[in-house]
Amino acid sequence: MTSALAFEAIATAMFVLVILGATQDGAPTMMAGLVIGLTLTLIHLAGITISGASVNPARSIGPALVESIRGGDAINQLWLYIVAPLIGGAIGGKLHQSGITTIDTDD
Repeated sequence: MTSALAFEAIATAMFVLVILGATQDGAPTMMAGLVIGLTLTLIHLAGITISGASVNPARSIGPALVESIRGGDAINQLWLYIVAPLIGGAIGGKLHQSGITTIDTDD
């Protein structure tokens, strides 16, 4: 459970950094969609065996609700797929805000 929480938070932070960095002013936004899509693909390939690689609470809520209707207990783990992306998103946003992905266009 700890590894899933850590992976989801770190992967979400990385994904948010890529999204914000690829779409910021001065970035070559023509390739932003490709970069964002490939990053999400790599996150899923790396994390599918660790946590199922949700990285998106909306993607987790629906299946957990359906599984609970069918008698499963996926709803008991849903908190992880809501809390970890919120933490990771906040970390990624703060890192971007600090200038870690800023492109210097003064050259």
